[in-house]
Amino acid sequence: MADRNITASRPVSSDMGPEPYVTDVDRMAVLNKDYRNALWTGNHLQMTLMTIPPGGEIGPENHPDTDQFIRVEQGRGIAAMGSDRNMTDLRQYVRIGDVVFVPAGTWHNISNTESFPLRLSAVYGPPNHPRGTVQETKAQADREEH
Repeated sequence: MADRNITASRPVSSDMGPEPYVTDVDRMAVLNKDYRNALWTGNHLQMTLMTIPPGGEIGPENHPDTDQFIRVEQGRGIAAMGSDRNMTDLRQYVRIGDVVFVPAGTWHNISNTESFPLRLSAVYGPPNHPRGTVQETKAQADREEH
């Protein structure tokens, strides 16, 4: 059963890991207004929620030692992956319910092609962001990660 203590007015705000936790990820993703929000961080796995604004993107990134699973919770976009930052071997439209598997070391990007937010959940193994990460905007995420 999903976490029914969450209301539409309460934003996602605290990392619930590494304690056992059960929640409705679809609902949490819709409630999330932040660019990136660590929902749960354990020793070997992490789930973050992301909100990409209309016309926005994650931007090309590569996690050398981390596999990633990204699920589209709301909206539509384009997933691109490749062996080089500037070369895309795979480019595919994604929509609600689609998942993107990103092997460690693969360059990837997800772009929002709609006029409303694209909401994603992302699972990293091992964790990729510090426990409790909340980044309101992509600009903040870029500053903190580079």
